[in-house]
Amino acid sequence: MPEVPEFRVLSASEACEGYIQRASLVACESGLFWLQSEPHTGANRLWHLPQGGNGTAQLHNADLSIRSRVNGYGGGAIAASSTGTFVVSDRQRIHFLRHEDGYGRALTSDEASYGGLVADPLRDRVLAVRETAEAETGPVQGRQELVAVGLEGELEVLHCGEDFYSAPALSADGCSIAWVSWRLPDMPWVRTRLWTANIGRDGKLMHCRVREAPKDGAVQQPVFAGQTLWVMSDHEGWWQPWQVDHHDVSEHWLIGSQVPPLDHANAPWQLGESYHCPLPHSRWARVCYRNGTGELWISEQGAGGSVRVARSYSDFRSLCAVGSYLYVIARSPGHLDAVLQVDPDTGCVRVVAGGEEALPGYQVSLPRTFQIPACHGDTSPSEGFYYPPVVHAEKAPPLILVAHGGPTSAAYPVFNPHIQFWCQRGFAVAEVNYRGSSGFGRDFRLSLAGRWGEADVTDMAQAADYLVAAGLADDRRLFIQGRSSGGYTALMALIGSCRYAGGASLYGVTDPMQLRRMTHRFESGYLDWLLGDPRQYSERWNARTPRLQAAAINTPLVFFQGGLDRVVVPEQTRDMVRAMEMLGQAPELHWFPTEGHGFVQQQNQARMLDALHEFYNKHGLKP
Repeated sequence: MPEVPEFRVLSASEACEGYIQRASLVACESGLFWLQSEPHTGANRLWHLPQGGNGTAQLHNADLSIRSRVNGYGGGAIAASSTGTFVVSDRQRIHFLRHEDGYGRALTSDEASYGGLVADPLRDRVLAVRETAEAETGPVQGRQELVAVGLEGELEVLHCGEDFYSAPALSADGCSIAWVSWRLPDMPWVRTRLWTANIGRDGKLMHCRVREAPKDGAVQQPVFAGQTLWVMSDHEGWWQPWQVDHHDVSEHWLIGSQVPPLDHANAPWQLGESYHCPLPHSRWARVCYRNGTGELWISEQGAGGSVRVARSYSDFRSLCAVGSYLYVIARSPGHLDAVLQVDPDTGCVRVVAGGEEALPGYQVSLPRTFQIPACHGDTSPSEGFYYPPVVHAEKAPPLILVAHGGPTSAAYPVFNPHIQFWCQRGFAVAEVNYRGSSGFGRDFRLSLAGRWGEADVTDMAQAADYLVAAGLADDRRLFIQGRSSGGYTALMALIGSCRYAGGASLYGVTDPMQLRRMTHRFESGYLDWLLGDPRQYSERWNARTPRLQAAAINTPLVFFQGGLDRVVVPEQTRDMVRAMEMLGQAPELHWFPTEGHGFVQQQNQARMLDALHEFYNKHGLKP
């Protein structure tokens, strides 16, 4: 394996212990609020920067962890008003936390999950998506509703009848509302519907109406600028900002000025995403993705120009505005998540929270973009990010290919302590945005339909070949790994192949049919989209089930599984390991009883990295 010179090497514990993530930034007259992770517990805490203040502080009782579980992935767990903040606790209760003293009280019981919170200060209430608990009789049972919850806990259903709800948005005067819905078997990046309504004096909705886009597509993130409604829609091939006339009975959609043919949002796995934000003087802040990298732009409506700001950052989330300033959570390759203040007039950027140096005292490996030429009739190339080892070597380094999860998601060129752990040890790492990834347009995103376990596997192999040919990887020391659906891609890549020296499945899918039977409601139609109707394509399902193809895997394998995983249940990994053992193979299995889907406890993340390092070293050289 790689020769590491005599200097202090980053340990797995050091890599994980200081990894603080920030998310769900919201703003109001009282200041900024966001979620901040605790590496040692995995909990999310609420942090606050008062308006005009210079110091940040945790707002509430340390026992309250904040996390929505709507759709299994949550999002929108904070909504702020001038007097207090609404949050969703890990137990799925909505709490109201008073700003003046941090006093909090629960407004709901724990009989349902809540997310997508939006404060309605005119009526002293919060709007939310409510999801009832799934019945034990079947995983797709349950329902969602758009609801309002008052400060005394009174609950009113505003709209029901759709399978899923997302992204409620209020106009500034509180008289208009917009939201997005979709129906099974669709996912919210395939096909959704935009709704608008008026809100009466009694707080009830009136004149509810679907606003049909000119073409089939997925709408997300409605937001009002004054009385003008804007959304992100991909009906023309890219998620771009569109103005929608919500006052007229006719359907009138107008694309924003100076909008390039790029995605301005990514797949909405979570509620409450915000990639665009209105600013004073008819300006807008918007994110767009170019070659997988996020860019932040300030644009003027009409004939005005557009200016890119915060160029040293590579991804942006949770755009919001207070007064004359834009605020955003920004990420970069060498620093932790930062809360930025941006002056739209000058483009000046100030870090108001976070942004710490990621690994003080260590050299950080910075990503390089690479592109794989399109093949097999596909028109769009796949792209990725290559992280070279920080240790200089005379020969090409071993390479770890990483398949991102989702699979309708993406890899971003931002700081990841796990990647840096490998680069410190002489490994190169490549994250591949294979076909089906988001951020590259609708056609590319939907190109995985019926091709999961085939198109993604081909793109991973081509990435390996490209990097080997470029002298950036040793073809005798190629490894492949992934989390969740990325674990499935890694397993499929090993079937009938001797390309890789080893593979790792981190709570990965091993049996799509079992996942189809047991998955939660949100993804209950996803597997049929990825692989086709099993009644019509049974041979395809069998061929793309790693557990059934275990005999064709002759590469060393290691599995990591959480005992509390409700997405990819533990039986998936147990059954795969058992199938391989019955064939005389010897896969490694590392069991984490207290972890769910995605390891959040710092000590367990470190244990996983150490075990992976030992495994790759053991199998790093072919005879």
